[in-house]
Amino acid sequence: RGDESDRTSRRSPQCLLDTRTMLALVVSALAFSGSAFKPAQMAKAGAAAAAIAVTAPAFAGDIASGESVFQGNCAACHAGGQNSVQPEKTLELASLKSYLSGFDGSEKAIVNQVTNGKNAMPAFGGRLEEDEIEDVAAYVLNQAKNGW
Repeated sequence: RGDESDRTSRRSPQCLLDTRTMLALVVSALAFSGSAFKPAQMAKAGAAAAAIAVTAPAFAGDIASGESVFQGNCAACHAGGQNSVQPEKTLELASLKSYLSGFDGSEKAIVNQVTNGKNAMPAFGGRLEEDEIEDVAAYVLNQAKNGW
């Protein structure tokens, strides 16, 4: 697997910037704006950068990679978003809302389920890399929102 910079470079733009990076960009923009800036402006810029970073989603996996992970690890039980073990617990959006513990419309609960397993579903945390789990979660959520 590639290093962190390789992995991050294929992520969606919304997850590329952490709070420190966002703050550095804002400060740099102020510095190169051609006008002097005061400490109060820096504080406002920092607060704005932190607010932007906090509202960014925690996960944003690579959907194309997630499809590959899904086909290789999940499709045996979940082909087409279905569930061959517990048919009522599909990967369709309505089912995720009903059955997936902690599902808030983001990838977070899917990542948790894939990592830790539950009931008949095995845990994949020891089998898949963290970025693969994030990717498959992004793929599942995307498919669920688009109707498989």
